[in-house]
Amino acid sequence: MTTRPKASKFRIRRTSASQADAPNPAGTGEAADGDGGDAAAENPVDAELEAIRAEGLTGRQLRMALRVAEKHGLEPADEHDAVRLLRQKNIDPFKRSNMLELVVPRGGADPQTGAPDAFETMAGQPGRKPEGDSGDHVHLPQKFEPRRTELPSTELSPAARREKEITGIQRDIVRRRRRRLALLLARLSFFVFLPALVAGWYFYRVATPMYASNSGFLILQADNAGGSGLGGLLSGTQFATSQDSIAVQSYLESRDAMLRLDRDMGFKAHFEQDRIDPIQRLDTDASNEDAYRIYRKNVKIGYDPTEGVIRMEVIAADPELAAEFSRRLITYAEERVNNLSQQKRGDQMRDAMEGFEQAQVARRDAQEALVELQQQGAVLDPEGVIASLRSQINNVELQLQEKQLQLAALLDNARPNQAKVDGARGDVGRLENLLNDLNMRMTDASAGENSLAQLSVRIQMAQADLAARDMMLQSALQQLEQTRMEANRQVRYLTTSVEPVAADAASYPRKFENTLLAFLVFAGIYLLLSLTASILREQVSS
Repeated sequence: MTTRPKASKFRIRRTSASQADAPNPAGTGEAADGDGGDAAAENPVDAELEAIRAEGLTGRQLRMALRVAEKHGLEPADEHDAVRLLRQKNIDPFKRSNMLELVVPRGGADPQTGAPDAFETMAGQPGRKPEGDSGDHVHLPQKFEPRRTELPSTELSPAARREKEITGIQRDIVRRRRRRLALLLARLSFFVFLPALVAGWYFYRVATPMYASNSGFLILQADNAGGSGLGGLLSGTQFATSQDSIAVQSYLESRDAMLRLDRDMGFKAHFEQDRIDPIQRLDTDASNEDAYRIYRKNVKIGYDPTEGVIRMEVIAADPELAAEFSRRLITYAEERVNNLSQQKRGDQMRDAMEGFEQAQVARRDAQEALVELQQQGAVLDPEGVIASLRSQINNVELQLQEKQLQLAALLDNARPNQAKVDGARGDVGRLENLLNDLNMRMTDASAGENSLAQLSVRIQMAQADLAARDMMLQSALQQLEQTRMEANRQVRYLTTSVEPVAADAASYPRKFENTLLAFLVFAGIYLLLSLTASILREQVSS
C-alpha cells in the first residue's frame, strides 16, 4: 500500500482569454488556426509544444511527465518538452504502469531509510481538459534546473563531510575553551581576586593608622692615645665597637626591654585601646608572649656594620607616644652600654690586681726566707765572717812565727835570760792555742749542714729568689698600669645621631603596597596549588 504524496503549493498565474483558446485535446497533433499554423509549419518542435500546451495538462501531470522522462534518461527543457520526448519514444507518461514505477521503483525502497524513493508519487490517469472547462490554461513555476542528468541526493561528499566534521570539532574546541576560561575566571575570582579585595578593603577602611618615629644612634670608643698593635689600628673604626652594637641591638629586641618599657610607659595598655582595629589590637588579658609579638612588630631595629649606626623605628597609634617610646629605648641602650664597658673594665682591672698581689706575696715570702737564713747564721754576711777568720789565722800564724823566732834566738845564748825565755815560750803557747781555736772555727764553718758555707749557699739562693720575685713584682706593677690605661680606653659612649621626632602623618598601613602584595601572595599560592594539582593528576593518569 502506498501513501499519496502531498503536492507542493505554488502561486499560479492565469493566461488571457486569447491565449487560452486552444483546440480540443483530442487533436493533439493538429496545428492552431491562423498564424499558429504557419509557425508550426516552419518549426515542427514548437508546433508540438504548442499543441501539448493546448491540451491543458495540470501541473501534477506535467511533473509526473518530467519525472518519467528523467527516469528514462531523457534531457527535457521543461515539462512540456518532457511530454513531447516521451511521446516520440512511444511512452505514455500518464499510463498507470509508468506512474506505479514512480511510486515503487524497481530498485525497491531506499536502502538507508527503508522508505520509498524521494521521487515516488501517486499514480493517476493522464489529465484531460474537462468539457465544462472555461478554456483557461495554468502555467506553473519551474522547480527544475534544465539539463540535469542526476537527481539531488541527501548524502554529502567526502570533502563536505570532512569539512563539516572539522567545523564541528572546532566549534567543540571553542566551546570547551570558553567553558574552561569561565571556570578559570571563577576560580581566580574566588581564590585570588576576592581575598585581595577583602585585604584592600581592610587596609583602606578598617586598619588603624599608625605613626612611626625614626631614630639613629651609634656607640663610640674613647680616644686611644697610647694604643698599639691591632687594638690601636681598629680603635678609630666601627669594628672596634661592633660587638657592643650587636649586644645593644639584641637587648633592645629582647623581652627584658619590652617588660621594662611596659613598666615605665605602659606599652601593653596603649595597644589594648578600643580605637585600634581588632587585628592590631592586643587583648586585655593577653600574655607577655602576645605582647612581645606586638613589640617585635612595632619596634624595628637594624644595625649597619659598614657605618656602625643602629637605626630604630618605633610604631604606635599616637605620634607623641611613639617618639617617647623611642627616647626611652635609647636611654635603656645607653645604660646597657655603660654597664657593658664598666663590666669589661672591672674584669680587666680585677685580673691585673690579682696578679700584682700574688707577685707581692711571693716577694715577701722570699724576703722572709732570706732573713731567716741570715738569722740562723747570726751573721749578716757569712762570706765576710769566713774572710775575717782567714785573716785572723794568717795574723796569728805570723805572730806565732815571730815569737818562735824570738824564742829560738833566746835559746841560742849560752846563758839566756830565763825570764825572757819563759815569756817567749808563753807567747808561743798562747798564739798556738789561738791558732788552734781559729782553725777549729774555720773547720766548723766549712763542714756540716749548718756550716757557714752551706748557709752562704742557701743565702745566695734566697737572694736569687728574691731578685726574681722583685722582677715579677715589677712586671705585675707594669701590667697593672697598662691594664688601667686599657680600661680607660674601653670606655664606650652612646651618641644619638638622629633624634626621635613625632610624625605628623600616618606611616602605616601602606595601603596600595599592602594590597598589591596580598594579591601577589594569593596569586602565587593559587599558582603553586594549580601546578601541584596538575602534576599529581598527570602522575595518576600516567
